[in-house]
This record gives sequence, structure tokens and C-alpha cells, in this order.
Amino acid sequence: MPARTPHGHDDARGGGAALGPVRQRLFEHLRKHHSEVCRHWFDDIEVLGLDGANLTLLVEEPVRLSYLQRCCVPPFTAAAAAATGRLVGVKFVGERVPEAAAPAPTNVQAPSPEALFDERILLSPDYVFDTFVVGPTNRLAHAAAQAVAQKPGRSYNPFFVHGGVGLGKTHLLQAICQDMLRRDPSVRIAYISCSTFMDVFHEAVRAGRMHEFRHRFRNADVLVIDDIHFLSRHEQTQEEFFHTFNALYQGGKQLVLSSDAAPSDIPDLEERLVSRFNSGLVARIDRPAYETRVEILKAKARLHDLELPDDVPAYVAARIDANIRELEGALARLRGIAMATGQPITLELAKQAIADGRPAAGSEPAQPTIQQIIEAVTHYYDIKLSDLMSKRRHKSIALPRQVCMWLARKHTRFSLEEIGGYFGGRDHTTVMHAVRTVATRSQSDPALGSDVARIEQVLTRGEA
Repeated sequence: MPARTPHGHDDARGGGAALGPVRQRLFEHLRKHHSEVCRHWFDDIEVLGLDGANLTLLVEEPVRLSYLQRCCVPPFTAAAAAATGRLVGVKFVGERVPEAAAPAPTNVQAPSPEALFDERILLSPDYVFDTFVVGPTNRLAHAAAQAVAQKPGRSYNPFFVHGGVGLGKTHLLQAICQDMLRRDPSVRIAYISCSTFMDVFHEAVRAGRMHEFRHRFRNADVLVIDDIHFLSRHEQTQEEFFHTFNALYQGGKQLVLSSDAAPSDIPDLEERLVSRFNSGLVARIDRPAYETRVEILKAKARLHDLELPDDVPAYVAARIDANIRELEGALARLRGIAMATGQPITLELAKQAIADGRPAAGSEPAQPTIQQIIEAVTHYYDIKLSDLMSKRRHKSIALPRQVCMWLARKHTRFSLEEIGGYFGGRDHTTVMHAVRTVATRSQSDPALGSDVARIEQVLTRGEA
């Protein structure tokens, strides 16, 4: 992020011009020591004042203000101390209101009951439609998300977007929320992950506060739930969500859901929920094509005010094709190496950053994750993930499932109970039986032994 002087506004406690050097040192420190938090829109942050306790910073855009208040106080506090030479705090404010104008409290209110969950929506300023790179594999999802944001409850309801990890589902969900809030700041949005929804539901049941729970979610104008596939195998929560869905849908309210799998492929999801999820628009996001990956890298670089020669994103995109998170990881390594060494970003530096993210030749290979094991096995046997996780016992499904458990036991540090939980809640005796079966049969059955060896070879080469 290039250094800039303040915008020329007078500071309420001493004049903006006097704080120009402080602002410059503040952002220089952030760029040098906390580059991961720096964004191009930091140029719009004003230093309003500096007193004995706080450096006050003005951020007028509400989502950016909330994001800074909740995620960026520690790095800004360290930068403020370096910039001022004092131990001061940092206070982010959204309005240019002199403190003297704030009315003194006339009475002390009794504390309200503790909320079931934090009512504030934490949205990332990075996740807006302007920063979403559109390509052939996500065009439908992007267009539908924009339509939903413009006409909630009327365009596509429900809107269900699914795809693999790190492909942009959460970006679209948050972009919808931010676009709606920009159009109508009074809109009531309940944005929550499915795991948090389940935790809040169980806490409400335990505490006898179901009325409060239902009021919170069924009175929303928009309900946005990330990772809805976690409802799988949670019958009580599925029952509650079914009624919440119906109440909102019948009231013309918008529902937006994301998942790693299509509705029909979520294991142990009630048929009535599958039917409702399929009743709107179901859009799939796939891995980005090469050209899209190049544009994603350029967009991420602009977000961090990072200058990249054209050959760098072209090289990185050619080497990394898994998902957007891996592209971001490569860009972060590249930025870190450039800052640590004081070198400009070049193709040679990009090659080093990519190499640093992979096991060195001759080194011990990285331990595969269970997810990588599952991907390798499902690809090898050409079966669906939903079948692998289901209760089906047909040999074409049961054997690959047992191979998965054997590989997980051999190549990860998870216990039998943890492995069983990952594969549809099976108990440790089932895992133990699978491990023994594969170990024994792979010795007596050359075909199975060959299958297992090939899958292991894929995993150890890191190609899963």
C-alpha cells in the first residue's frame, strides 16, 4: 500500500496536518510488520486525533469499520505505539463526532440477558462482488447471487450454491449480504455457519430459550447459512431447520445456502429438505480455469496493493490449480519472501515461493489429510463421496470405505474413534474391523494389494 498523507481534514483535537507524520509512520509500520492485514482501502482511513490514551481513526464504511474493530486492533495497536512512541490504544470510529457532543448517561440500565449468539454480522470487506473474478466455472453462481441481492425473495429462492473447498462460495454469500446492506441498511440478515446454527439450537434447547431462537431466525428478512451439509445426520436440528425454512419461505423471505455437495448428494439429509433445497436455483462452482486463476491472482494482488510482473501470475496459475485458497497461500508466501529479503517480486522469486510451499526433494513427505485420502480413494474407485459416507454395504462401496479407514489409520495420527466419526459416525470397532480386513486381504489378494499400493503412491507424491 503506497504511503499517503491525510485527506486534509482538521483533527478535532489538534489538526489533521499535525498528525500527518503519525499517519505515515502508522501505515509504514503496518506494511512492514503486518502486511497480511493491509488493504488498498486503508488509504481512506483518517487519523482524527491523538490523546493520552488513544489514536482515533475514522472509517466511515460500516462493514470496514466492523471488520477493523473485530479483527485488526492488535496490529494497529502495535503500529500506533511505533508511530507515536507511546503506549496508546487504537479507537476506530464511524463518524466525525466530537466527544463533547456525546450525551452523558442519565441512568444505568439493567443488564439484558446474554444473547444466544453474537448478533453482529462479521463480513469481510474483501468479499464483495467487485472483487469476485468471474469465469466459465462460476458464471451462473455469480449471476444468480447478484440477482438475489437485487431482488431478495423474488429472483431465486432458495439460492443453493455448492462446490469444493476454497472455490468462492463464502465470497458469494458475503457479497450478497454486503450488497443488500448497501441497498437497504435496515434489512435484517441472519448470516451464520451451519455449525454455529446447530450449537445455538442445542444451547437454546438446553436453556429453555427456543422462543428466542425461533424469533431470531424466523423474523429475519434474509437467512444465509454457510456449509449447510453439516446438517447431515443431525435429525433434531434438521427438524427445526425444516420449520424455520418453511416459515421464511412462506413469508417471502430469502434463503441462501452453501454446501460442499449438491442437495441430493448430502448423506443422511431428510428427503423433504432435499426437495426444498432443489426447489430454487442450485448452482455449482468448479475449479477455476487457467485464465481465471491468473485474474484471481491479479485481483488479490490489487487488494493488497502488490505489484506483480505479468509473468508471475501466469507462472503461479500454471503450477497451482486446486483452489483459490492455495493461490492466496502462494501469493502470501511470495509477499513474505519479498519483504523479508527486500527483493522486488520477480519470476525467480515466484519459483522460490512455490518451491517453499512444497516438500523439498529428499525430505519426508507431508502427512496426507483424511480429506486427501478420501479424494484419492473416490477417484481411484470412481465412486461418489455421498456413497462412501452413506450406510450402504454393497461391496463396491464397502471395500473402498474400508481402504479409506486403513489408509487413515496408517498415514494420520487420528484415533480409531476419530476416524469412525469422520466416516459417518461409525464406532471404533467398525474401524478396527476395516483396518484388519484390508491388512489381511491385501496380503492374500494381489489385486487389492496393488490397488492399495497405487493409492498410497498417489498420496505420498502429493497428487491426491
